[in-house]
Amino acid sequence: MSKKGYIRNLYLTKTWYLLITAIIVLFFSAFFFGFMINVALLAIAIFSALTLIDYVLLFVIRGNLRVVRMLTPRFSLGDENKVRLTIHNSFPFKLHAGIIEELPAQLQNRNFYKKLSIPFNSKASLEYIIRPTERGEYVFGETLCFITSPIRLVQRRIVAGEANVIKTYPSYMQLKKYQLLAISNSTFLGAKKVRRLGHSLEFEKIKDYVQGDDVRNINWNATARRGNIMINTYTDARQQQIYAIIDKGRAMKMPFDGMTLLDYSINASLALLNVALLKHDKAGLITFSNKISDIISAERRSGQITHLLEALYKQQTEFKESDYAHLLSTMTRKITQRSCILLFTNFETYSSLERQLPFLKQMAARHLVCVIFFRNTLLKELQENQPDNTEGIYIKTIADRFDFEKKQIVKELRKHGILSILTTPSELTLDVINKYLELKAKQMI
Repeated sequence: MSKKGYIRNLYLTKTWYLLITAIIVLFFSAFFFGFMINVALLAIAIFSALTLIDYVLLFVIRGNLRVVRMLTPRFSLGDENKVRLTIHNSFPFKLHAGIIEELPAQLQNRNFYKKLSIPFNSKASLEYIIRPTERGEYVFGETLCFITSPIRLVQRRIVAGEANVIKTYPSYMQLKKYQLLAISNSTFLGAKKVRRLGHSLEFEKIKDYVQGDDVRNINWNATARRGNIMINTYTDARQQQIYAIIDKGRAMKMPFDGMTLLDYSINASLALLNVALLKHDKAGLITFSNKISDIISAERRSGQITHLLEALYKQQTEFKESDYAHLLSTMTRKITQRSCILLFTNFETYSSLERQLPFLKQMAARHLVCVIFFRNTLLKELQENQPDNTEGIYIKTIADRFDFEKKQIVKELRKHGILSILTTPSELTLDVINKYLELKAKQMI
């Protein structure tokens, strides 16, 4: 340690200031009570000795503090991500440490301070949770440790740890969470169980009958040949094209719980396309605003979900009007096979839908289109309030009007054969996956 380090890294504790204040009081009392001067001198001598010993323990005796920050290879957007600090103490005595982390600027957290005790020649661990609300690179700085010896009069600052850069991707944690929906037909996390209508057109195999199989599927010819009851089994139609189309226009910049509607749509798209791949369908992606940003053709190849994840990672909201005419012309050229289109957008008013409805109708003529847009949760709170003045009544009336227009949008889309999902950002992923599974069960895909 340099000579400057012996002073620059020295800090005084609250205990030190309290004791020096008490000694000052003793000296002040000696003006009125003469015998107190000896007590004050003894106190300052003991205090000075303890301060010197504490300084020697922290700055002179050989020892150090080593911090290892353990992070996941990447963060998941909107989810709780664990960060673990392992602190190794090589001092020959127990340390009390105050830990300050230099957190990424995106978190806007400047009050991080944790306390822990570290036994001598040992280590201790500290865990904390962060919830990123923006995609991109998160830079962790160094870890500042303010250590004290058992005397706790002075403390030493040690700058430990290394800087880390972690990329925050769309919520890949949701992939495992919703995989069960892809392989199970039972109700899960609020999933809607849909009665299957008839059989899929795709025959799978003939197998021996077991108790519980549908007797309507008995293959009588195979039964006569084998002498055992044989039954036909069917599988869902596979290799269907599923496209998630994400609107990146200014309407998707609206925030909710720290994240934008675009971020929620990206998370839901990733989970949906992963389920589609698990259901043996082809997954594709289109993002657009005033122009087409990215096109990933619907395929079911190895590494497709990674390709989609990397494309979704770099998407940003653009403050421009979305061009549905350009989207329609691109879809006409690029998507030649009838596909299932799940369009993530937002219509706040009926008039905003009217401008885009002609293009949506042309899409629906070629594909199975489902428009996904959002409820305004703030309007719901305003509707539930009971106003007690004229201004409150006026605000509630406007909220009712906007809510009515949202319902009118759903009816208008249905009238033209366009499916829709009106949901809240927090329920978006589950509602979208449920809708996809419902369409599969009804053999609309």
